[in-house]
Amino acid sequence: MKSVTLLLALGLGAAVLAGSSCGKNPPPQTAATPAVDTAAENQRIRDSIDAANRAAQQEADRLRAARERDSLAALARAGDEVRSTLVAMIHFDLDKSNIRGDDMGALDQKVAIMQANPDLRIRIGGHCDERGSDEYNLALGNRRAQSAKQYLVSHGIDAGRIETQSWGEEKPLVDGHDESAWSQNRRDEFEPISGGDNLRRP
Repeated sequence: MKSVTLLLALGLGAAVLAGSSCGKNPPPQTAATPAVDTAAENQRIRDSIDAANRAAQQEADRLRAARERDSLAALARAGDEVRSTLVAMIHFDLDKSNIRGDDMGALDQKVAIMQANPDLRIRIGGHCDERGSDEYNLALGNRRAQSAKQYLVSHGIDAGRIETQSWGEEKPLVDGHDESAWSQNRRDEFEPISGGDNLRRP
């Protein structure tokens, strides 16, 4: 009888255990997460940062080069303007070598350019129209060149920086035998002979 009771108790215990385990949900299955290669991820981040830095440096270099080109172009334009002002001619009345009032401003600009460019040396060439003898026109052309030189020197330019030359009537600017041509041929021309390559603006 004892054995039957013992068997019943064991069977009942097994049923209780089986029933209690059947009522519970099984533990959730977690998906296996792939292992992360941290060294590869760090390298990818470093490569991305390096690429961004290279792009930023290239853009900075491009902008700097563009600024330099713009600056050089501006300097070239400024140099061309200064040179144009320096070589601008002045004109004279018939048989005269005195500086006309309307040409004093042009000479004042030349003074300023020569002061801003201390290595600059120039040559002033005096010219005449076709009337008069060769000897007379050579002498008149010389007086015209000397007159412009004297103006520059009286405004502070060292006389040693200025050469003069007379061309008389030998190099007319305009061909013609009337006052329109003659008035343009009675002139002084200004030519840089040294230090005129990179003229600074006054």
